[in-house]
Amino acid sequence: MTSNFKAKLQESAVSVVPVMLIVVLLHYTLAPLGEGGLARFLAGGVLLILGLTIFLLGADLGMVPFGQRVGSALTRKRSLFLILIASFAIGFAVTIAEPDVQVLAGQVHNVNQAVDKSKLLFMIAAGVGLFLVVGMLRVVFRISLRMVLAAFYALLFLLCAFIDPGFVGIAFDAGGATTGPVTVPFIMALGIGVASAMKKKEGGDSSFGLVGLASIGPVMAVAMLGFLFRNGEQGLAAEKAAAPIYPLVEHFLHRVPHTMQEIALALFPILAIFFVFQVTLLKLPAQQTRRIILGMVYAFIGLVIFMVGVNGGFSPAGRALGIALGQGGSGWGLIPVGFVLGAVVVCAEPAVWVLTEQVEEVSGGYIPRRIMLVALCLSVAVAVVLGMLRVVSGLSIWYVLIPGYALALGLTLFCPPLFTAIAFDSGGVASGPMSATFVLSLTLGASAALGGNPATDAFGMIAMIAMAPLITIQLLGLLFRAKERQQLKKQRSSGNGISD
Repeated sequence: MTSNFKAKLQESAVSVVPVMLIVVLLHYTLAPLGEGGLARFLAGGVLLILGLTIFLLGADLGMVPFGQRVGSALTRKRSLFLILIASFAIGFAVTIAEPDVQVLAGQVHNVNQAVDKSKLLFMIAAGVGLFLVVGMLRVVFRISLRMVLAAFYALLFLLCAFIDPGFVGIAFDAGGATTGPVTVPFIMALGIGVASAMKKKEGGDSSFGLVGLASIGPVMAVAMLGFLFRNGEQGLAAEKAAAPIYPLVEHFLHRVPHTMQEIALALFPILAIFFVFQVTLLKLPAQQTRRIILGMVYAFIGLVIFMVGVNGGFSPAGRALGIALGQGGSGWGLIPVGFVLGAVVVCAEPAVWVLTEQVEEVSGGYIPRRIMLVALCLSVAVAVVLGMLRVVSGLSIWYVLIPGYALALGLTLFCPPLFTAIAFDSGGVASGPMSATFVLSLTLGASAALGGNPATDAFGMIAMIAMAPLITIQLLGLLFRAKERQQLKKQRSSGNGISD
């Protein structure tokens, strides 16, 4: 337990500390955070690290084993109806508990008070559950991943063309925020279990691609929610009324009771589903049951600390920094800051290191981790720059999303299927906690300072960060295919030389 805690603490610190250092540098040079702002930010950062550590420890102890055991039990039952029901229920429950989704819903509610946070969470979670069912059906009936992706993305873009423009960025951000440390392990465990149960060994994309499909669901669900606001409020408030100033400790403590209530409601569906499965399907021994419940308790404590740190220090500092940079002139200083933040955020994300190792292994060493890390850093940095450019210039999100997804979907026609599946699964690895808690907050603050509309100018940042790996990994897949063909050609030439 101690060694695991240290490993999780290191992961969390590596994710958060680089961003903290950049903010400290900006505070003392270009954008002061104001009286007490830096202290609250640093304290929030410490709480963020501690909360994320305890939460990840609880996820490993309780949530992930629960997902794996459900996948294994469903494999033994081999019931399609049961698989689909379980997939929807688990997809819904784990999405409600996802930290990035909680943060995003809070950000949206802060900008537009008309959007109820609970309703938004419900729609996002329902979208994940529904498209997890779609993903399971794809695996069962061996439908081509590229065909399913092309069909649903075409439908999605058509749908978004008719909704309130203020919901387009929010919808695509929801897709990027769902693929986090809770959702992905559950979905992957279920996908592997179902692929094994159906004995479909048709290639590389049967076990991969499920996360990528599940992330389409929240985009479509929030887009549907956007229809309700078609004639709603267009000029969204950029900032709420100034909050009372508390001493540092009290500033965080007074947020704890309300946060505990929200997190308890978020985790209750997972606990309820666990008890239902325990009674009807799993029947785990008492020791394993206690271990999973203990993991849920750790996850609860970690999420409470995480959200208190986010709402009390990290997100407000991001907004303040964005306002300071926006008020410093035309706002063009956001561009270099965005480039640096994009590169640092993706390098500091632990899931990115796991992904790069996976691709290096899959490619047989043809694509080294170093090359992939550089490619991801550059692509995410460019994505954040494009997001900042939208804030400064008012550029429509369609000018970024349509070419980006057209390229990503076009590459599926030429890229090896395994790399396509990994690419769409990994769309959320770059959009980790720092994207939702800090980069988006900074973008919202900058939009407010520049007199823009945060709903149309700022939201969409997470979506662009999540879009970068879709293109990068598929391009690397093409590189792998080219190297593979070159190697095969050399082997044939060598064989012909020997025979002669």
